[in-house]
Amino acid sequence: MGQSLVNIYTHIIFSTKNREPLINSAIEGELHRYLVGIVTNLNCKAIKVGGHVDHIHALCMLSKQLPITKLVQELKMDSSRWVKGKGEQYNNLYWQDGYGAFSVGSNVVDTIASYIENQHIHHRKITFQEEYRAFLIENRVEYNESYVWT
Repeated sequence: MGQSLVNIYTHIIFSTKNREPLINSAIEGELHRYLVGIVTNLNCKAIKVGGHVDHIHALCMLSKQLPITKLVQELKMDSSRWVKGKGEQYNNLYWQDGYGAFSVGSNVVDTIASYIENQHIHHRKITFQEEYRAFLIENRVEYNESYVWT
């Protein structure tokens, strides 16, 4: 077989350090577009990037040549540097150390993209911590509550 064909979708979630509500409306849209650019520059495909005041969701099709750890590292490192360049009010925006990455079947990509699109509506009813725990449980990820928020 001479061809390597890959179709891997992943839903990446990470929050600001200590879930500080630092992603305000003044930079939110531009930050999401910047994250799409990072994904694209790494030869992955951004399906939908969004989030709320304290976290990011990124639905991506992974490149066959890039490990997920490298993608998340670049997303967090590059965007953190970019945000801090937007003004002193963003000097305290840091990303949490960890992240979640969940596999997504191609048959539910549109559903997940819509979920990401509607984050502001969703978070009128549920906190980021509740949302994230639900993803961990739904995806059968074992976790230690003392470490998941660092």
